[in-house]
Amino acid sequence: MTVERPASRSGWPAQVIRSARLVAVMRRIEPQRRLIGLVEELAAAGVVAFEITLDSPTAVEDLEAVRRHLERAEAPFILGAGTVRSSTQLNQARDAGADYGVSPVLDETILEQAVQMQLPFIPGAYTPTEVDRAWRGGATFVKLFPASSAGPAHVREILAPLAEVELLVTGGVNGDNALSFLEAGAVAVGIGSALAKADSEARRSIVDRLKGD
Repeated sequence: MTVERPASRSGWPAQVIRSARLVAVMRRIEPQRRLIGLVEELAAAGVVAFEITLDSPTAVEDLEAVRRHLERAEAPFILGAGTVRSSTQLNQARDAGADYGVSPVLDETILEQAVQMQLPFIPGAYTPTEVDRAWRGGATFVKLFPASSAGPAHVREILAPLAEVELLVTGGVNGDNALSFLEAGAVAVGIGSALAKADSEARRSIVDRLKGD
């Protein structure tokens, strides 16, 4: 399936990610009160794009709880569901109020389903062929994963022949290499453990360095 300029690429979630340049990836942060505390701290530091990965037994409940918390705080935000690897998870993400979905892999059936339900979707890819197939299939962005195994040069090499593709880079991204990936052409980076495991000062430093316009 080929989709020309899907509406999701000009929608609010895509605009926020382009502007923010940073997606905070929350993977298996337990218990829920710790997750909410971390999200609250990151939001106060200026993070506006969050992703809750669906690879824990409580992930859907966590996604709903984080959304309720951010709405009560009247904080500007978008909230996505990550590690979406099945149609069931995609439906759960939509029903839980996710603004977008993310996957570590390219499953064209799931991508097509997301396009049909008009849910912005960011499938994972690594090779030029995978990246091109994801983009032609209607991806809002393409998640280049895992990024750390090849480094910023891989971003430049992918984009040289595929200049129209917008890449969100994740996997081993941290405060030391994030700017290099952006300078190589990525529109945004996803950072997980480097934020979750850092102290408050280090988290704020990472966020400050990556703030967009």
